[in-house]
Amino acid sequence: MDFGLHGKKALVAGGGRGIGKSIARELAREGVDVVIASRTLDQLQASAREIEDETGQRVIPMQLDVTQRDQVERVMAETVEQLGGLHILVNSASLPGGSPSAVGPIETVDEDELLHDFDVKYVGALRCARAAIPYLKEQGWGRIINISGTNARNAGNLSGGARNASLVHLTKTLAVQVGRYGITVNCIHPGTTRTERTPSLLAARAAQMGVSAEEAERRDFAPGSPRGNAICRMVDSSEIAFLATFLSSDKAWAISGELIAATGGSGNSVYY
Repeated sequence: MDFGLHGKKALVAGGGRGIGKSIARELAREGVDVVIASRTLDQLQASAREIEDETGQRVIPMQLDVTQRDQVERVMAETVEQLGGLHILVNSASLPGGSPSAVGPIETVDEDELLHDFDVKYVGALRCARAAIPYLKEQGWGRIINISGTNARNAGNLSGGARNASLVHLTKTLAVQVGRYGITVNCIHPGTTRTERTPSLLAARAAQMGVSAEEAERRDFAPGSPRGNAICRMVDSSEIAFLATFLSSDKAWAISGELIAATGGSGNSVYY
């Protein structure tokens, strides 16, 4: 299927690693020139070279702290200048798992750390969207994809629940506001997803269980496991990227203001 993305221009915030990097790679495979942005420049440079070598598309690294409005506006302007326009914004910048002092019992939650987590993921996405929308309007064609997470649906993680749920609300609100300009806005809830961090996390869990990393993963995703899902395996970041690429495409006009959970079918709750 031709997704109609050849020649489009994208910025992926949080594109140096993990899900953001996978999305940048998949967009580039579809003929999109991409800016990947995050705080860690050396990581961005290595990822940009890797994706460029693989796809032949332009992939430009730009250092960005999404908590700084002036940086967001500067990077957005530089993206448009260097790529010659902007059609797609992916908001994937976050602190994976949240700050340790912001996710525990309410008695021990550090309010400053909680607010910082919120500032990065929710307000960071708002800043990026606000800076991108004027350029998307110029094209008369735009896509904004927000990467959230299933902590929005699960009690326990105060930081993750608040910032992920709020990102869903932002998605619908923006979709209503900008749809008339040819811009769609959608949100993805990844669940447990294989990224570069997975081997070390699995190794730590395997050590606790006294088994190999392979066995720990098998047990986690065995049928009926409370940590597992319906497909009985971990979702890979490339599979989140396939979904994000479709939502970014010219075939996805009918989908806007929506949330799609890409968890492999975790949990038994019914959402309607």
